[in-house]
Amino acid sequence: MKHCNDENPYELATLYSFTMHAYISPVTQCNTLQHTAIYCNTLQHTAAHCKTLHHTATHCHTLQYTAAHCSTLHHTATHYNTLHHTATHCSTLQHAAAHCITLQHTATHCITLQHTATHCNTLQHTATHYSTLHHTATHCSTLQHTTTHCNTLQHTATHCNTLVSGVAASYPLDAHATLSRATYCNTLQHAATHCNTLQRTSMHTHAHTPVLCNTLQQTVQY
Repeated sequence: MKHCNDENPYELATLYSFTMHAYISPVTQCNTLQHTAIYCNTLQHTAAHCKTLHHTATHCHTLQYTAAHCSTLHHTATHYNTLHHTATHCSTLQHAAAHCITLQHTATHCITLQHTATHCNTLQHTATHYSTLHHTATHCSTLQHTTTHCNTLQHTATHCNTLVSGVAASYPLDAHATLSRATYCNTLQHAATHCNTLQRTSMHTHAHTPVLCNTLQQTVQY
């Protein structure tokens, strides 16, 4: 196969003289084709480079999108961490509030128990006081009953002596009956005297008893 540079210059000049107006010179064609081939190679290289650039641009766009998505995920993760921290803090506060409510309930219960204990102490003191008053009232009633009994014995002994004196005057010959009645009257008189002695001893031992009995009687009446 012949190349453009292998042609004979003379033949080319002759060929050129006959065909200069009819066709283009083969050298020119070869140069044109060679230039075209170089240009095509350049275009092909440029196209390959453009394809590479396009691929790179696509990859860069993907990377840029990925970076934006990562930034969003990072922001979301930070937000969730903040929410988690807030939830933990809220849970701690809620637990503390529940503990405070329990302490407040316990304190209220303690105050109630303390109030109840104070009330019980007051009731116990009152019950002791009333027990003392009841005992004193019983003692006063006993003293009053004893006084009445002593007065009765004294009255009976006095009446007995009066009767014996009257009988002795009416029946002077019945000495035995008179002596028997006199003995009985003396027994009553002795019992009345002994009763009065016991009453005076008791009142001397408990000097405040009559005043206390009167006060107690007035209190009970009130």
